Order: sequence, then structure tokens, then C-alpha cells
Amino acid sequence: MSKTYTIQAEIRLPTVDLRADLAFFAKTLGMRLDMIYPADDPSVAVYSGHGLRVRLELGSGVGPDLRILTDDPNFADGQNRLTSPGGTQITVHPLNPPLELPQPDHAFVVRRLADQAPWVIGRAGMHYRDLIPSRLGGSIIASHIRIPDGGPVPDMVHFHKVGFQLIFCYRGWVDVVYEDQGPPIRLTPGDCVIQPPEIRHRVLEASDGIEVIEIGVPAEHITEIDHDMTLPTPHLRPDREWQGQRFVFNQGVKAQWFLARLPGYQSRDTTIAANTQNMAGVHVIKRGAGDPTWVKHDADIHFTFVMEGTMTLEGAGKEPQKLQPGDAFVIPPGLATRYAQPSDDIELLEVTLPGKFTTL
Repeated sequence: MSKTYTIQAEIRLPTVDLRADLAFFAKTLGMRLDMIYPADDPSVAVYSGHGLRVRLELGSGVGPDLRILTDDPNFADGQNRLTSPGGTQITVHPLNPPLELPQPDHAFVVRRLADQAPWVIGRAGMHYRDLIPSRLGGSIIASHIRIPDGGPVPDMVHFHKVGFQLIFCYRGWVDVVYEDQGPPIRLTPGDCVIQPPEIRHRVLEASDGIEVIEIGVPAEHITEIDHDMTLPTPHLRPDREWQGQRFVFNQGVKAQWFLARLPGYQSRDTTIAANTQNMAGVHVIKRGAGDPTWVKHDADIHFTFVMEGTMTLEGAGKEPQKLQPGDAFVIPPGLATRYAQPSDDIELLEVTLPGKFTTL
């Protein structure tokens, strides 16, 4: 029996104002959104309707042309670029391209809230603030996300083609519903979830002034809309895995605190390393007994967000950095650092890849 292949065709159109076109194609033309990326500052969106699939790309140097998406390796005799006799440009792309995880471009990064980096309106009207401008070579994106006005969120059931994704509630509360995880979940300050690759979910409602920290690996990943699934789903499957990862909902009020890997601090393990086969780890760190000391680590990616309190980040050969709530930093492997002069109320969100690593 011969194999059946899937083929999709879409017209690629340039746009100089994607944000305005999102509303135009949805409301004026009555088409439906199928895909958008990146979430923090979209530059590509795919709409379908009226027998047509349209790919909008920001920038004057693209399209119009025809894109073919297929899992048939012999489509058009394996050619990737074609020109029709009449001059139409055609490109052929994989229907489901493999997720690429770029190697980190290691750097010491400090991002201050006081520097007033711009808040950008991203997917579903959310405001995004970039916490790692370099994205470490495209290996990670860390976003401070807020919704100024509470109430229902104009979101749809969707999923992300991503290697790892964390949502940590920093201020306010937000209601989210996930595939096979029961009724809607309310995240309050100190709570977090991981969204395993391609788990369907939807943001329902948020309080005034909601703020979350979102971590995504890699930095650029696709958000696709699932128009067929209704949430919540009828089954509760807490042990289900998506590409080797289990859904995690970790609540701050149930935290147990232990000695941290950093002298002078204690930490709360969110169990994310255990549920992602050690792909990533997430800890909340606060002041403990003893004095902070100089340490090094060998983690591939080491990101920290200052949630409360103050501290001075000292790095070998670096200027000391006085940090406050809303600041973030990345420490490359092998760099000696010390979290000096912490206030009693210091509270840090630490995200690492992998979850377990060595601290010296």
C-alpha cells in the first residue's frame, strides 16, 4: 500500500504593518488565524479562509510567492525552489520541520527594569519586555509579560512547538486551562507551570496588573491555533507525557525550603527537573543562614530574575551590579560570581538548562 502524503499550499504576502493586518484579515475578511510567531513581537502570521491559506510576513523584501508544505520527499522531484513558466516563484518546505535548539552564545548579561526597555504588544494583546536581548544566540527567550487591564483574555486554544516553556506568576493572578489536566487552574504569585511541547492550552482571565515571567527554548518558536479542540478535555491524565515531559503545576503556598546550592541561601525546587527528564530546572531562592561566597557553575544556560529585595551581583572581572525587583541576569558557565549584600526579603527565580549541574 502506497503512503499518503500531506500537501498544503499558502500564498506568502508582504506586510508593512502586521498588527493592523491581523485585525483586517480576521474581522474585515473573516479569515481565521492558524499560526503566529514570535509571540513577543509577531512578524509572521498565517490565516486561512474562503478556500485560501495566506502567510503574512513583515518586511518589504518578501513575496508574493507560493509556498508548498509537504511531508512528501519526492514532491516536485525533490526540488526546493521552482519557477512556473509564467514566472511565479515557488518554494517547498517540510510540513513538520524538526525543532532546532541552537547552541548558546554564552555571555554575562544584566537587564535592569530601571533602564526602561520598551514594552512591546505581542500575541493576544499581552505586553512583553525582553529580559535577554541577545537571546544567547537564539537559544532562549525570557519575557516579562503583563496585562494592564484585567478580565477575559482574547485567547484561543493553541500550542507551541517548543523544547521547554515555563510560566511563573509574579504579580496578580491568571486562569489557564490545559489539555488533560482537569478544570481551569488559577496561578497566583509564586505559582508556576511548565507547558510541555505541543500541549493544548488557553489563557482565560486575568486580574488587573497580572505579571508573569515566561521562558521559552529556543527563542523563536511557532504558536499554532487548534480550532478543533475544546478545553477543558473530559479526561484527567496527570501522568501523560508530551515528548518526554509531564505537565507541572507547582504552588508557592505548598513550598518546602532546603539549603540552596549557594551558601547563604535556601531554595525551593519546583520539581520541573524531575518532570522534564532533567532538560531544565527551576528554583526559587531566598536568604538563608551564613554568608554568600564566590561560586562557579557548569550549566549551559543560567538565568535569574529578581522578584523581591535587593542584592549586589559580583562577577570576576566585572563591575558590581546593584539589583532590584524586575532586574534579570545571565551567568555564563565558568564565571565566578557572588550574590553579595542580599536584603532579608531577597527572592530570586532561577532557571537553568540542564536542571542538574555542578556548582563549585
